[in-house]
Amino acid sequence: MMLSLPTLMMSVIQSLMPLTDGIFINNAAGTLVASAVTYSEPVINMMTALAQGLSVAAMAIIGQANGHGDFDRVRSISAQIVVFAFTVGFCIAPLSALVAFPISSNVDAEISHNVMLYISLYAFVLPFSFLESIYNAIKNATGKPEATFIRMLLMLFLKIIFNIVFVVWLRLEVVGCVLSSFCANFLICGWMFYELFVRKGEDKLTLKGFRFDKRLIGQLFRVGVPAMLTSLMLNLGFFLINNETQKYGAVVLNGQGIANNITAVCFNLPAAFGSAVTTMVSLNIGASQPEKAKRSCLIGCVASAVTAVLVIALIVPLSPYLTVLFTHRADVLDIANRALHIYTYSVVGFGVCMAVQGAFIGLGRTGVPLVIGVLRIWFLRYIFILATEHVLQFYSVFWGNLFSNYAAAVIAVILILRVKWSSALH
Repeated sequence: MMLSLPTLMMSVIQSLMPLTDGIFINNAAGTLVASAVTYSEPVINMMTALAQGLSVAAMAIIGQANGHGDFDRVRSISAQIVVFAFTVGFCIAPLSALVAFPISSNVDAEISHNVMLYISLYAFVLPFSFLESIYNAIKNATGKPEATFIRMLLMLFLKIIFNIVFVVWLRLEVVGCVLSSFCANFLICGWMFYELFVRKGEDKLTLKGFRFDKRLIGQLFRVGVPAMLTSLMLNLGFFLINNETQKYGAVVLNGQGIANNITAVCFNLPAAFGSAVTTMVSLNIGASQPEKAKRSCLIGCVASAVTAVLVIALIVPLSPYLTVLFTHRADVLDIANRALHIYTYSVVGFGVCMAVQGAFIGLGRTGVPLVIGVLRIWFLRYIFILATEHVLQFYSVFWGNLFSNYAAAVIAVILILRVKWSSALH
């Protein structure tokens, strides 16, 4: 519980951002705008997959230099990665504008224009997203996760303020959604620049005599590519699932988006035990105590499942009172409530799956979570949707979520029961 608490707090704050965004967009901008944002999110996430990969690589490289006590090297690497990340984000931003046109031309006519606007305008936000990912990596790798938590809190506070200004007061709809993200990210990055490059202290970075280190850049890509591919593949799967949903119109897509916003918090709570399991398993395996490592995995699975059951007991009765916070349209509410019930019941399977994946990471078998993650979204969920939508129609998306999470949990448990409890790093 002690190890899970920081991750749990971060996860809750992180999932509150799309939740609050969804409430403002649905109430002030309406169903069509909310549907467009729901459809566009996986596309944006595919473009920020590169930032996530760079973040994972940066954390590993900076963490090793920090562990060796070479703090000058830590500062040098950090400055290199910050400049490189912003440059990559700046270069990839036009891609957002380019892909907006072909993507929007293949969606429901009701949301096509809003999808085009949202994806193309989000190009202005992308460079800042890259910077924030690297800031998180630097702070986590140097043992200062509280800085990341403070940034997340500030971001949530700023997003709420700018949503009120641009979406509620000025009624700028899709443009307002992007403007609120841009202003919040711009201010956060200004604060991050001050903290990293201006504020005096032992962690202060400098750009004096800066030149790119080609060897370091190459290492960043080598280490970060697996994480980039994982994020890219998962979000491509979510995009294809959204593509199936949008065929049934903006109302169905909006209902699914509302259910997703609410269940984001539900899924993150039991998933927080996965990182604790990773820590406990790696510690016990390192201490040549495989039985304690197994027990840590078991306790993590049980704790995750119990948390998930409590979440279900809380959310299911409250679902009609939660969805009405987003909209008062009866047709959207009907779909959102049904989707929320099905999604919420899948939390147990998801939580157990995340705990088992944490054990595999602790053993150094990082390829297994990658396979399970891709299997869960691409094969178990997407193929289930394609195979059943002629019978279930758009409900195949909701039932596909339930089926894939429990099937992935069963597969993960079978694999962990057959694994050799020793480090794969030797």
